[in-house]
Amino acid sequence: MNIVFMGTPDFAVPCLEKLIEAGHNVSGVFTQPDKPVGRKLVLTPPQVKKTALKYNIPVYQPEKIKNSDSVDIIKKLAPDIIVVVAYGKILPAEILNIAPYGCVNVHASLLPKYRGAAPIQWAVLNGDSKTGVCIMQMDEGLDTGDIILKKETEIGENETSAELFDRLSVIGADALIEALDMIENGSAVAEKQEPGEYQYARMIGRDLCPIDWSDNANAVHNKVRGLQTWPVAITKINGKNVKIHRTVLSDKTGINCGEVIDNKNNLVVCCGDGKCVEILSLQPEGKKAMDTKSFLQGNKVEIGTILGE
Repeated sequence: MNIVFMGTPDFAVPCLEKLIEAGHNVSGVFTQPDKPVGRKLVLTPPQVKKTALKYNIPVYQPEKIKNSDSVDIIKKLAPDIIVVVAYGKILPAEILNIAPYGCVNVHASLLPKYRGAAPIQWAVLNGDSKTGVCIMQMDEGLDTGDIILKKETEIGENETSAELFDRLSVIGADALIEALDMIENGSAVAEKQEPGEYQYARMIGRDLCPIDWSDNANAVHNKVRGLQTWPVAITKINGKNVKIHRTVLSDKTGINCGEVIDNKNNLVVCCGDGKCVEILSLQPEGKKAMDTKSFLQGNKVEIGTILGE
């Protein structure tokens, strides 16, 4: 099929590559404008743009997708279908209706759960045991379209959102190719989303970073997993901010929230339910991430220290 592809971050790259590998003609790629990145604010192209240019696919980066120029470009490209993967912009009805097969979206949750921008992180933050990918026929609502194909996967107890992100990007790419084959041969049957409550997966921000040690151990562990690799959970150790990169649940118990009860190799910290988490890696301000054992060789953290103060 002749395809216009819309996507921006790393998550979308496997889908674009799979389309090319499967022999589809990607006639144009729409992605977000280049943005300044890092302390030096170096203007950096999205990963999807880098991939498209590698395959000599024309790239379009409109500031606004709802303008007439974008519509005209897509009409000239004459796609059979438009594929959208984490593009980051809401498409107007005029674009949704250009292609004969409409627009399909690769969405990283088991819809109707987690409609919105950050379904992967919220699945981990909420401690879900499973998630998945839906190939959805797009409509004018926010992730409300009919489901063409759904793929489920388990979430590991210690799996971070970054690790799940990578897995789902591959699952999503395979599911996309399967769904396009179904659409092309006429076997696709789009089903309405199951009725029921859904959670809006709002964008992740730094407001979520501080660890509340009065939360139960599972919630603390899920926060660390869910905010990895950005913006990363944070707490204070001896009055200084420290990013917490990786934890595991401990079989030890304690009494006081945030209290360090073991400091031999890692830091074992008591949570609000009396259960504990063990901090495996962290990052002091101005330094690189390191394992906790290395941190403790240069930083004294006594048993009885209360984190977060």
